[in-house]
Amino acid sequence: MQNDISSQVSIIPLGGLGEFGLNMMVYETEDDIIVIDTGFMLPNADMPGVDLIFPDIHYLVERKAKVRGILLTHGHEDHIGALAYVLQQIDAPVFGTQLTLSIASGRLKEYGVLGKAELNAITLGDKVDLGAFSAEFIHVTHSIPDSVAIALRTPVGVIVHTGDFKFDSTPVIGKLSDIQSLARLGAEGVQLLLSDSTNANWQGQTPSERSIYDSIDNIFQKTEQKLFLCTFSSSIHRLQQFVDLAAKHHRLVAVTGRSLTNNIRIATELGHLKMNPDYLIDARDVALFKPHEVVILSTGSQGEPRSAMALMALDNHPFLNVEPNDTVVISARIIPGNEKSVGNVVNHLLRRGAKIYHERNANVHVSGHGSSEDLKLMINLLQPKFFIPIHGEYQNLVRHAELAESVGIPRDNIRVAEDGELICITPDSCEVFERQGRSGRVLVDGKPEIELEDIVLRDRIQLSQDGMVIPIVVLHSDGKEIATEPEIISRGFVYMDESEELFTEAKEITRGVIENLTNEQKQETEIVQDEIRTVLRRFFSKQMKRSPLVLPVVMRV
Repeated sequence: MQNDISSQVSIIPLGGLGEFGLNMMVYETEDDIIVIDTGFMLPNADMPGVDLIFPDIHYLVERKAKVRGILLTHGHEDHIGALAYVLQQIDAPVFGTQLTLSIASGRLKEYGVLGKAELNAITLGDKVDLGAFSAEFIHVTHSIPDSVAIALRTPVGVIVHTGDFKFDSTPVIGKLSDIQSLARLGAEGVQLLLSDSTNANWQGQTPSERSIYDSIDNIFQKTEQKLFLCTFSSSIHRLQQFVDLAAKHHRLVAVTGRSLTNNIRIATELGHLKMNPDYLIDARDVALFKPHEVVILSTGSQGEPRSAMALMALDNHPFLNVEPNDTVVISARIIPGNEKSVGNVVNHLLRRGAKIYHERNANVHVSGHGSSEDLKLMINLLQPKFFIPIHGEYQNLVRHAELAESVGIPRDNIRVAEDGELICITPDSCEVFERQGRSGRVLVDGKPEIELEDIVLRDRIQLSQDGMVIPIVVLHSDGKEIATEPEIISRGFVYMDESEELFTEAKEITRGVIENLTNEQKQETEIVQDEIRTVLRRFFSKQMKRSPLVLPVVMRV
């Protein structure tokens, strides 16, 4: 199926369909492309040395001349975290609310692309024309202010992309979701709805953000020592409740963590976070006050190794420490895959004598995503002809598809797609086709310009599991004879002092490999290395049932 037909819109999910995070959707006509969201994902424990995961954007780069704009739904990293990576390769204007763009600007500056980025702040209700597309931004409630759904007017009708949302009837900051505009679109006619599936498996309606206030208040009342409150740095609604309770209980507020400090500053400057500056102290000054006089806001809710909370748990923070009878509240959902990292932090905090509250033992977190009743309400408001669930693992997408059918969307009009597949929407049909070209994930070690190949990750995993063996061979410069006996170094494979016979045999095998090579082959270092690597890997696998990395070193004298 070609995607250059004027009577259709092609939709290509580059991330976010089949996993939590990495959200990025491409909408394409014959001459124009727009992108909604550019998110990243954090690695799990099976990806040693990987710092970030970005969507593979080769499909987009190959068509970059057609890209008319990048639209952002809100300021969470799983929706904006890859923006710098994208803008390094594609020159396109970016549209989002002021808070979203301000948060994104920090990472753009960090990676040196802020100066060239064309950032366009929109206000709720704005409409932006981008080639064949016209985008309308509609306010929805989420766990961060200034979140929007996006209605696209296209050659085949209206397509609505919800972004992350829930219907919070008592939001901490800002207005209710714009139900009137959603209902208006439904009355006009929506061709296709793509809707957030994160909590599709949760029954009922997601509680209001305010529902945790009393529980946090009770923790404040019971805490006699220092109180640490750990959450996502962009959870502005949560942070507002924290600072309100700090003022109520006459505690000064200290902030640790660069992203948290920056987001609090941005949200305060834009009026989304209201905080009395007299209650704010430098985190370096916490020790100057009595423990019951302070509360510390911290990053590290996912157990990130270099986060402030992880450092405090190991007593490695430069100026903050957790002491016996201090209280730590982890006020965030544990993202699937991060359970072990969070568990390690909790274990270390308990060893320090802290009292720990988290979502599994106290009402200290509420989701920003709609549960089943919220999702059904969105579908009923928009009354789409076709429906595609987005955001979440495959089981979430399937469950959301079932919810859509339960409220009247015909099964034949519901499609479940995954990353990289081609979705073709016409006035009369919506079909999903096999993956189009290259798609997937980009593993990043450090900054976005440092991409890891799959083979590098496989080597790291193998190294962590089976260790490494380094055979060292010294040849005469004429390449014909071995100058010294081969040596072998082992790291993480077996203890050499207790495996003398194994390595003696490995040395003899190495010598035999070289002696069996022709003089011409011995002159080629890569050939010598490849032969040694192949034979030794086979030997160790047979003898030890393990396959260490074998990295031959060939020197000449």
